[in-house]
Amino acid sequence: MLWVWATLAASATQTARNAAQSSLTARIGTLGATQVRFLFGLPFALVFLGLMVWATGERPPPVPLSSFAFIALGAVAQIAATALMLCSMAGAGFAVTTAWIKTEPVMVALFAAAVLGDPLGLPALAAIALATAGVLVMSVKPGGAGQMRRDGRAAAMGLAAGALFGVAAVGFRGGILALPEGGFLIRASTALVIGLALQAGLLGLWMALFDRPAIRACPAVWRASLGAGVLGALASQFWFIGFSLTSAANVRTVALVEVVFAQVLARLLLGQRTTARQLVGMAILLAGVALLLHLQR
Repeated sequence: MLWVWATLAASATQTARNAAQSSLTARIGTLGATQVRFLFGLPFALVFLGLMVWATGERPPPVPLSSFAFIALGAVAQIAATALMLCSMAGAGFAVTTAWIKTEPVMVALFAAAVLGDPLGLPALAAIALATAGVLVMSVKPGGAGQMRRDGRAAAMGLAAGALFGVAAVGFRGGILALPEGGFLIRASTALVIGLALQAGLLGLWMALFDRPAIRACPAVWRASLGAGVLGALASQFWFIGFSLTSAANVRTVALVEVVFAQVLARLLLGQRTTARQLVGMAILLAGVALLLHLQR
């Protein structure tokens, strides 16, 4: 059950990274703030890989074409999902878009079963659906369902973003599993370095061609970017450890507790109150996660 602790650590660290990264969007734009996650995270991922080599005595495994293809699929899907998410938020708002995106665990379960052969029993699928329903209850405000139906374009982009985040999770797990040798730590760290290098390179090329002002703005905010980078790399390290140990569906379902962490952070730092609807949603979410963990014992 080490994957559970890795996932919880990833969720908590990612919540902190999102808070650190959110202030960068207004200063260097959406693409610039997104690139910070990859570019400033890559050096720390290399440090983590070096630490794993030192701690385990293992060398990074050779990367066959099948593994590289899976990781590249995950890297590209994650970039595209982030872009669709931001477009959907511009049209439908944060809460409604979050509700659509958080259908991801169900999609991950279906993709992983079809592509990787990860087991998918009805009890596990029911637990995943229950946890996802909890997020929907938390995210959709009264009247929100009507808004979802009215704004079909934003809803489609939100669902597509959730699906692509699911593809990314399956791609990264597939890349880790396709590495021919090594323990789970060295394989997870190797896949992370490849994924971040691809993402930093692809997004950097796009910005060089279409958004050069964002490139020039990044050095001016290097201190804040450094913090977001180390938190992002640490979160990704934990995500990849989770993917190396269990199915992507299990990891992404337990990762829904990130919504609870975000609520706690909003209460402590911003003084925002938690509504009764949100408390009910948290209870449903945690019940689904608890059921999934019980089935994994």
